[in-house]
Amino acid sequence: MSKLPVVTYQTRLRLTPEQSASLDVYAELYGRAQRTLFAKMRAGASINELKRSFLRRFGLTARQFNAIRVELEGKIASIRERRPELIEELQARIKRGQKAIIRLEKKAPGSNTLHQKKRRLAILQAKLAALSADQESGRVRLCFGSRRLFRKQFALEENGYASHADWKKDWQAERSSQFFVLGSKDETLGNQSCQAVAEPDGGLRLRLRLPNGLGEPSKHLVIEGVRFAYGQEAILQALSVGRVVTAQTKTGKLVRKREGSAVSYRFVRDRKGWRVFVSVEAQPVALATRRLAGAIGVDINPDHLALAETDRFGNLVGIRRIGLHLYGKSEEQAKAAIGDACRQIARACAESGKPLVIERLDLRKRRAELESVDPVRARSLSSFAYAKTISMLKAAAFRAGVEMIEVDPAYTSVIGAVNHARRHGIGSHQGAAYAIARRGLGLSERPSVREAVVPTRNGGHVTFALPARNRTKHVWSFWSDVRKGLKAAHAAHARSGGNRLPPAPLLPKARALGATRTLSAKPRHANRRQHCSADVVDDLPW
Repeated sequence: MSKLPVVTYQTRLRLTPEQSASLDVYAELYGRAQRTLFAKMRAGASINELKRSFLRRFGLTARQFNAIRVELEGKIASIRERRPELIEELQARIKRGQKAIIRLEKKAPGSNTLHQKKRRLAILQAKLAALSADQESGRVRLCFGSRRLFRKQFALEENGYASHADWKKDWQAERSSQFFVLGSKDETLGNQSCQAVAEPDGGLRLRLRLPNGLGEPSKHLVIEGVRFAYGQEAILQALSVGRVVTAQTKTGKLVRKREGSAVSYRFVRDRKGWRVFVSVEAQPVALATRRLAGAIGVDINPDHLALAETDRFGNLVGIRRIGLHLYGKSEEQAKAAIGDACRQIARACAESGKPLVIERLDLRKRRAELESVDPVRARSLSSFAYAKTISMLKAAAFRAGVEMIEVDPAYTSVIGAVNHARRHGIGSHQGAAYAIARRGLGLSERPSVREAVVPTRNGGHVTFALPARNRTKHVWSFWSDVRKGLKAAHAAHARSGGNRLPPAPLLPKARALGATRTLSAKPRHANRRQHCSADVVDDLPW
């Protein structure tokens, strides 16, 4: 099985009213067949018997039924795989929420914040009970048309509906708004049911096989003039790699079969019309980096990406900060900002010839933090797409031929703050990125100081003595004790009011390395960091 990633490109189709109507009917039949198949599968019917009956009942071809089955099985498998993680995540959030309630009962009994925390805790416990019951019974809940739209029928006026009939019209349209055409590497042009052919003018001509149950006069729908702003060359390359080879069966018989690249299509209808998504296997890219040159580490934070570059000996070469102010932005705006940042990082790695090192983050722990932080921090954490950032970093690195190294995230922030921040005149996040890069190269993580001087957010610092190291244990055991001392030092610093003091000016040496400091004094809920570009913040006089 190939380990190459699958990339998807999309474009909007220019259709005649007749072509659009044909796709509408196809999507309605596809959605109805998929919902019926889900109900039959839950009842325990055999898939082979269902296939024979569905081919007759809905007028499908065998390949069209396989596309419905594969998509449905993928949805069911993803729910079953994700459910244990959701249960574990809810348990962690409930535990943090209970601790927060105990703390508020002592500090602010009878407050509105305490009341809202208790309401939130009850909601989480109800969700956990429902998921646990489904996990024990093996039941899969799947809502065709999205649960968000389904719940809108219970508040019609608030969601802009004049009547339940208006909502039902949108509901039925949403449940029949797309269909999937499954490809295979042993089929002509990578797909038996939808084939793309290059036209002389550089566009593509799609020939879509329609189900027999539609009653159309022609079995095929031809769509001409399809062009992709991005990925046109990759699609053409996937279409041209097909060839006929001779293979030998187990009985020794020689057979001829086609071998190429699978091309799958998904047609999706939105408010503007129909779009087509084409998924092809990415072509291998020659590696442009090597570990002997050093590494570039990335520390992912809710409002920025911190980068640190090292040479092959692990010495710090340079640091960089790429702002990611996603709070208040739409999903597409956030994806665009993350994509631009990831391309910058991949380009820097390719130009320097150094691999990229990131952490294997446990996103469940990140979500559990939402129950015990202040509202501003919670909004920042929830609006930042950790998974999207990691996936885009991997995609950008693959396209640029950059090696991606994933390391354990244990204690990188502590090591960066204690070992590297003051020593190199950089911030804690850049120090964490430096520790990540060194870990990717397999270098030492022993303590380099006896007394920790760790910078704080307002430009000050906290100081505490490091514990004695037991050399019979792993060095992470030492950093575990250091983390406890660091938390205690930060707590004492906050209680003394030191975190509210104005910051000291940055040293010229630190600014020469690229170190920056954000404005600490800002109006409550002003969200200045989210609505101020990184260049403006960096150029503030200190």
